[in-house]
Amino acid sequence: MEFQATKTLRLDWTGEALALGFYEDAIALTEDLVQLDTKLDGAISELMEDTEFKGKAGSSAFIRLGKKFPIRKVILVGLGLEDQMSLEMVRQVAASAAKLAQKERATALGISLPLLNDDRDLTVQGIVEGITLGLHQDTRFKSEPEEKSPQLTQVSLLGLAGTDRAIARAQAICSGVILARELVSAPANEVTPITLAETAEALSSEYGLAVEILEQEECEKRGMGAFLGVAKASDLPPKFIHLTYRPTGTARRKLAIVGKGLTFDSGGLNIKAGAGSSIDMMKVDMGGAGATLGAAKAIAQLKPDVEVHFISAATENMISGHAMHPGDILKASNGKTIEVNNTDAEGRLTLADALVFAEALGVDAIVDLATLTGACVVALGAKIGGLWTAEDSLATDFLKASELAGEQFWRMPIEESYFDSMKSVVADMKNTGGRAAGSITATLFLKQFVKETPWMHLDIAGPVWADKDDRYHSTGATGFPVRSLVNWVLG
Repeated sequence: MEFQATKTLRLDWTGEALALGFYEDAIALTEDLVQLDTKLDGAISELMEDTEFKGKAGSSAFIRLGKKFPIRKVILVGLGLEDQMSLEMVRQVAASAAKLAQKERATALGISLPLLNDDRDLTVQGIVEGITLGLHQDTRFKSEPEEKSPQLTQVSLLGLAGTDRAIARAQAICSGVILARELVSAPANEVTPITLAETAEALSSEYGLAVEILEQEECEKRGMGAFLGVAKASDLPPKFIHLTYRPTGTARRKLAIVGKGLTFDSGGLNIKAGAGSSIDMMKVDMGGAGATLGAAKAIAQLKPDVEVHFISAATENMISGHAMHPGDILKASNGKTIEVNNTDAEGRLTLADALVFAEALGVDAIVDLATLTGACVVALGAKIGGLWTAEDSLATDFLKASELAGEQFWRMPIEESYFDSMKSVVADMKNTGGRAAGSITATLFLKQFVKETPWMHLDIAGPVWADKDDRYHSTGATGFPVRSLVNWVLG
């Protein structure tokens, strides 16, 4: 997809399809649109009248013109009320216009939307993100593409010349989101711990990131008994991934992003079985690692003055004669012992050693992200991620970053007394505390592996996958929350 920011205005633009945005409370044609309407023999006003187009959020209208006109197709998109306009609405409107243009077989689109908060760069970023992510289709595993019609290949951003940096920023972010989508969408026979490590090495080679892949022997030397306990049953070797982005000058802060990397989760000996177990969808259990690598790809291109460590303890949770048993006791790399009362609560075991590793790097803050609990999906549904931290400033900064990204999180409580449900007679703790408040007790478990560093836990089990087309992503992996992570790092 080629984006061109041009000084040409909508009145003077000529091309295949033109998309125009209208606020619900300002639907009347402005002077330049009156002139354009006249040039098009009244097509815009007629389209508004015939379709009763009122500019309501999410609405659209389309008309095809004859060959004699300088514009072949006109698309109207509703922006809703002006005082409710947001960057997220810009993304959604741009995606809607592009999808309609492509559906109507347009290969080139001119788009004209009002500026968001008089900010040209922010408006451009929203348009580019919305169109790029809205049109992305993952057809890698289809023998023939479903869509054989012409594809939209060129977009002109009308009246927005001089915003090339904003286009590049949006494209860098989208490249990270798309990497995350493709990693999460791929089945477990395609994306394995080995594949994730190879992806990290490829990012290192392309963007100059430092890379360290700890093999099983090195993990054993470091005492990563929790991670390796999960990995024992798999025929594939575990891979502990550590990518690092360092700025050219002095870093103003150092951060760590830790993503859960279970490329398949059978549940172990507590096997996922029966209706609702979703074992067939457990390829998504590396959604945290996918987003971590996606964020690494974006940040490496954007080059902020922040040092960032991207970490994932990657493995499968399988069943074999080597599998950890319910009741086994594991020792993590910080010396704490864990009684495994449920082998299907394995992600927190891998994260335990990854968090210890991250804190040893001396970073200013750690965020971990994981498709950790079904309990979080029950609490917050499929669109909202859970956020836990004891640090108010960390929560504030991240929620601001996620709002800018249009990715929803809700801050959840850390109720210390709930840790009592994980007390063990034979070890320092159990790995689960039962059904009640499962996402909170999972957080309290992880908290045992971070001593002093400001830390935040994100449960993304719901939003990492969409069961139907929504906003500017199709059914499947969403790339959540790459954009929030990038905004947080840049903030």
